[in-house]
Amino acid sequence: MGNLYDEDVIAWAEQQAGLLRARQWSRLDIDNLAEEIADVGRSEKRELRHRLAVLIEHLIKWKWLPMRRGSSWLTTIRIQRMDVEKLLIKVPRLKRLLDKELADAAWRDAVVFAVREAEIGGLPDASPWSLQQILTRDFLPD
Repeated sequence: MGNLYDEDVIAWAEQQAGLLRARQWSRLDIDNLAEEIADVGRSEKRELRHRLAVLIEHLIKWKWLPMRRGSSWLTTIRIQRMDVEKLLIKVPRLKRLLDKELADAAWRDAVVFAVREAEIGGLPDASPWSLQQILTRDFLPD
């Protein structure tokens, strides 16, 4: 079973799901199943951090490049806020990760994105906005 996992993880997952439904416990690939289940949580955490970083990146661009503001940035800001909200509804346990540590990590990621994409310099080391502001539906920095 470990061989299929290494060769085709999708086929392996389908096989494991079939074995679970058939209650064939002895045939399950327990070690890889445990790893995949643990990875689901890590994946959701990565998605939350990434969505926050993209949101913050666009807030940075909105504030530091006012002459280039446009509907696409505003659309991205709105979509990322909605997607964060949907993710928190889908995985309520992620709400407890919404803290300063996550906000700081997302800020650092967003700065890298903004510098790379828009060549913005002179950004502060820490976010000038609280996580609550960042996630507030109508908040746009001046």
